[in-house]
Amino acid sequence: MQMDQLSTGVPVAIHLETHIKQHEDVSDYRLDVDGQLVQMGTNLYLRYLEPNEETGDKTPVTMKFTPEGEVHLTRAAEAELRLHFVSGKRVTARYNTPYGMMPIETVTPLLETKFEERPFRGNVKIDYLLYAGEELVGNYKIRLQFTA
Repeated sequence: MQMDQLSTGVPVAIHLETHIKQHEDVSDYRLDVDGQLVQMGTNLYLRYLEPNEETGDKTPVTMKFTPEGEVHLTRAAEAELRLHFVSGKRVTARYNTPYGMMPIETVTPLLETKFEERPFRGNVKIDYLLYAGEELVGNYKIRLQFTA
């Protein structure tokens, strides 16, 4: 597959592992799902639907990868979450709840993105801390692989 095929969107198999530590609670989450990879301009977009085991609903998730190595993660649920990851920096994110906007920030000590063309695949590692004001909400590790 050539990079130019990405402008129309390419189906990908996604394997996602998330490790979450909030105060004393630790949880691990795994997801294997089909998604789509699209190139718009110089950015790559990975889109998939995240199933909710309890409700049966599916939440649209988009990860945007910029040429500068930044990653934007958007979960478009009832409460919309927009996270922005920049290696080694503290950046403002958005959490739009049904009760209003909640200011949050991410600090990203580890951010690695690696893409290969034949076959087209990607490997993403993000370790981040999530803050609401000065309070640490949690410590997260995302490990994502996708293959066309």
